[in-house]
Amino acid sequence: MRSIWNGAISFGLVSIPIKLVNATESHSVSFRQIHTEDGGRIRYRKVCELEEREVPTAEIGKGYEDADGSIIPITDQDLATLPIPTAKTIEIVAFVPADRIDPLQMGAAYYLAASGTPAAKPYTLLREALKRSQKVAIAKFALRGRERLGMLRVVDDVIAMHGLLWPDEIRAPEGVAPETDVTVRDAELDLADALMDTLGEVDINTLHDDYREAVEELVAAKVDGVTPAERAPAGDGGGKVIDLLAALENSVREARTARGESAEVAEVTPLARKASRTTPKQVGGKKSTSTAATAAVKKKAAPAAKQASTKSTARKTTAKKTTTAKSAGTKKTAATKKSTAKKATGSGTGSGRRKASA
Repeated sequence: MRSIWNGAISFGLVSIPIKLVNATESHSVSFRQIHTEDGGRIRYRKVCELEEREVPTAEIGKGYEDADGSIIPITDQDLATLPIPTAKTIEIVAFVPADRIDPLQMGAAYYLAASGTPAAKPYTLLREALKRSQKVAIAKFALRGRERLGMLRVVDDVIAMHGLLWPDEIRAPEGVAPETDVTVRDAELDLADALMDTLGEVDINTLHDDYREAVEELVAAKVDGVTPAERAPAGDGGGKVIDLLAALENSVREARTARGESAEVAEVTPLARKASRTTPKQVGGKKSTSTAATAAVKKKAAPAAKQASTKSTARKTTAKKTTTAKSAGTKKTAATKKSTAKKATGSGTGSGRRKASA
């Protein structure tokens, strides 16, 4: 790969000669502007507004446009006098955890290649130090006439550098979030979870640019003089969502059908709340605490509790009846014994009276 910049990495007092190589490439199909009547190329020419004539590259310089529209000429000699310590050096200024870098800052990616045999040892040292620390290096460097910010990290066995935007180049997301208060129901969150689980993960290496392939097929058909095959019209990208819950249910069905799974959504609604939602979350500007799991547990436990209560009541009723029966039996037995004794006593008294009379 051809290098686009040669310099060195400044790592304290250690200097590592390197070459900067583009880590990415564009595969997009590019078009030229043509004259539709005869197919001639449309080209842009650099014309001086004052003289109204085309100007060669050798006569073109730089100028800064002031607020009032006036142009202030800036020569290469003017720029050469400016102190740019990073003109030929990638100066590492700090090492930080990777999650400290906001993805919004990340820009173009480059590979840093060791330049020459003497650079192999310090290059490997920095690479292994980054691996072991599990950190990234923040550095300053100059490229294409301006100083930039970069992040160095390890990719396989190579040090890669991502260009970073300066912090003041990141715009605050003011006025972007919905201004109205929105309440998201637990059932909607459950279905959103189900949709995410159904879609699952993807090997990003399997993704490809469908539009680019379609354009390439169109161009090939034109070259061969063949009528391009008609393609199904693309969807309208959706419309106004009238029922969010229904839209989520249909999305889950379609995703499951695409994966060859059962499209039944009844098993999904309601879902048990995931453990990650046991803490309050910010939803539509309001804190919403998930209660679906608690409700599901209570609902599931209710029949068991009711059944246990019924069994306990039955046992108590049975015990009460048994106790009552035993008590009645005891009273009946006592009454029988008393009656028997009374009869026996009565009989004995009568016999004694008859004997006395005789």
